[in-house]
Formats: sequence, structure tokens, C-alpha cells
Amino acid sequence: MQQFDHLIDAMKADLIKTTQDLIRFKSVKTPAEPGKPFGAGIDDCLTFALKTAGDFGFATRNVDHYAGYAEMGEGNEMVGVLVHLDVVPEGDGWTHDPYGGELADGRLYGRGVNDNKGPAAAALIAMKAIQDSGVTLSKRVRLIFGTDEESGWACMDYYKQHEEIPAVAFSPDADFPAIHGEMGILVFDLVKDFSDYLNDGGMRLVSLKGGNRPNMVPDYAEAVLENYKASEDILKAWNQDKSANVTLEISPDGSRATVRAYGLSAHGSTPWKGQNAISDLIGFLDCLDLEIGDLTNFVRFYAAQIGRDLHGERMGCAFEDEDSGKLVFNVGVVDLDPSAGRLTVNIRYPITVNGDSVLQGVRENAGRWGLELVNLEHQKPLFVPKDHPLVTTLMKVYQAYTGDSGEAVTIGGGTYARAFENAVAFGPMFPGMEETAHQKDEFYGVEDLVLIAKIYAAAIYELAR
Repeated sequence: MQQFDHLIDAMKADLIKTTQDLIRFKSVKTPAEPGKPFGAGIDDCLTFALKTAGDFGFATRNVDHYAGYAEMGEGNEMVGVLVHLDVVPEGDGWTHDPYGGELADGRLYGRGVNDNKGPAAAALIAMKAIQDSGVTLSKRVRLIFGTDEESGWACMDYYKQHEEIPAVAFSPDADFPAIHGEMGILVFDLVKDFSDYLNDGGMRLVSLKGGNRPNMVPDYAEAVLENYKASEDILKAWNQDKSANVTLEISPDGSRATVRAYGLSAHGSTPWKGQNAISDLIGFLDCLDLEIGDLTNFVRFYAAQIGRDLHGERMGCAFEDEDSGKLVFNVGVVDLDPSAGRLTVNIRYPITVNGDSVLQGVRENAGRWGLELVNLEHQKPLFVPKDHPLVTTLMKVYQAYTGDSGEAVTIGGGTYARAFENAVAFGPMFPGMEETAHQKDEFYGVEDLVLIAKIYAAAIYELAR
């Protein structure tokens, strides 16, 4: 099973360089341009990945700039490896250049190094090792590059409409061991138009903004108040509260003040690993003497129904099951001005739960405060039995390299695996490894990168031989 290891060891420098080169593209989604549906940065990264794969000797195809692939081997059936080249925004607070691909103390740093450019490079090197070994495969192997995984998956929708579907596939975009189940995902906005306020002498909230993406824990948020009244004592008590997760500061300017909240970003599927700046900022605002009206009611709604809840307890959707655990509730974005307010929410719900049941509770609780649920996106849960040949094959490879006798697991994250039949996620994060995806100073260890390339080479060979 370890017949490709020496070839991958010999290509370690290529693996590092390819990962660094991919990181150096700021492949964050931007407005569409002609021939670049997700913006120039993502398209440039896709073009580079395909050129690199072509230089390695693989057949390549750019799928109308929505996706691309590198392919090797022959056969009627095809094994897919599903990666993505787009990344979430870098956020603030980095000590390394987020797009520098810096190598320090045995780690590669940069936005996307583990989500998902490092694994993409590792899969490419794994295929190169198999090709160079001269072994014969009975199936083709296709490394599929997606470009819109962090947003709406329009890339996979387009790919499936125009290209061949793999017979089996895995996505190196989650955890080890094999992931046989992924929770359902709901993304939506809670909105309300504002018209009513009472000039009662209270502080008037005129704007509230924070967050970048639904699937990120927001690390910054700010609010602007008019008719400001000194609130430093309340702020001091808030920051000294041991249960507070976020640091707040006030900058008064005459009758106006800006309140800033600094939290810690994390992946929206694991919000307990971050510190939600929106939640604590609104919690602080709820302590102030705010002017009665629609904007203030928006704050009161959030404080009463969401607060720091991570599992939808007060929104009527705190479901759980044995395989998945508890539902996960993350507010990723807030945008409020005198005319309207909007919260963008990302929910991961248990595999055995019906998504409509989750939405019913949310609609009922938000509706009592006059908020409407709009712009719904829904990805149903993924479940592949543990005894499925795909899962057992990947588990055999994983156990051979790690000695870990554990079983396949389920996660709250969502990967490209759910875009296809007979697909699961597989790595790259090992049990106990520090998770830095969607956080500042995202990193992945070089030796771990080499190890996953070896694991993926063995997995590809076992599935395609």
C-alpha cells in the first residue's frame, strides 16, 4: 500500500512550491466579469492549477471557467477527487502574509492552506506519483477543481450539467478518518424593513455592521450611535465579565459614538472555536438606553432569541441526534441601517432531522418580532453507510498509515461530497490537529502535507486499480 511513498518524498519540494503558488492567489469571490463568473482572482488561480497539472503530464480541461479538472488513466469508470480553489476573505489580525505562502517552523501559512489549496496540491502530487510509478489502473482518475465552494456551489452545479459524474469520489476538505455523514446546511437571511421610532431621548442606533460570510464566525462588528450618552462604566463591566468572549471599545465623537467589537474568526460549522463579535456587540447594545423603535427592536430580538446560543436553543430549532450531535447555529453577517436590517444565518442540522422542521421554529420565533426569512439556500444531509465499499476502502488506507482503529464519523461541515452520489469527505485534518480554517494565521504542517499526499495516493490507487 505504501508503494508510492518514496516518489512523494522525492517530490516534497514540488508539493511545497505548488501549495505556496496556489496560496499566493487571492482567490476570494468578487463580482463576475466576462469569462470569469467568480471574479479575476479565482479565475487566475484555476488557470494556474490547470497549467501546473498539464505540466505534470495530465490531460486538463477548463469547464467554461466554472470549474476544471486534471485526468489520468483509462477505463469506462472514473474516480473523482473533489477540491476547491476559492477561499473566504482573510480577515484581520494575521502575523503572516495571508497570501504569502510563508514557510516557518515547519508550517505553511496562508488563507486556504488547509481549506483547500494544500490538499489540492497534495492530491495533484499523489496523482503524479501514481503516474510516474507506471502502475496500471482500471479506472480513470479525475481531480476536479471547484471555484465556488465557499459561496453558492454554482461551480458544481455547472460541472454536473456539462461533465461526467464520478462513479465514486472523495473530497479532501474535512477531517480524518472517512466522513460517512454530513449534516444538512441551511443559509438564509432574517430581514425587516424599518419605519417606526420614538424620539424619547434615548440613544439612537443608526448602523450596525459585521461579518464577511455566513460560514465564518465574525471577528469584527461595529455600531454607530447618535445622541450618545456616556456608557463607559457599562463597557468596563462588560469587558471584565468572564463570560464575555469579545473585546469592545467605544470611540465618542460629540453626540455620536462608534462601538467596535473584536472577536475571533472560526469556521461556521464549529462556532465554539471562535468568538462572535456580532453576538457580543448586540448583547452590549441591549444593555444601553436605546431609543424606542424598529432598530432597537431588532437588537432586542437578537439578544432575546439568539444571544450567544450556538445550537438554536431560543430559536426553536435545538435538534440533535446520536450520529450528528447538536444542531449548529451561526450568525455570520449583520447589516442594519435606518431603512432595514438583515441577519445572515448558517445552520448545520442533524442527519435524521427534516430541514422544514428546523425552518418552522426559526420562522415562528423570528416572525413574532416581525422578521421574515428570505434568500434560503438548502443542502440536504449526506449519509453513506459505514460498510459501503468506498468508506471501507478509505478507512483501510487511513488505518494502514496511522494505526488508528476508529470508525468513520459524521461532521457539521459541508463538502463537495454531497454534490455527487457515492462520495464522502476524507481528511485533511487529523484527530487532535489544531483547526485554523477560516481563522487568522491559517496553517498546515509540511510533514502532514507530505503524509496526506501519501494517503491520497494509496486511496486513489485502491479505488482505481
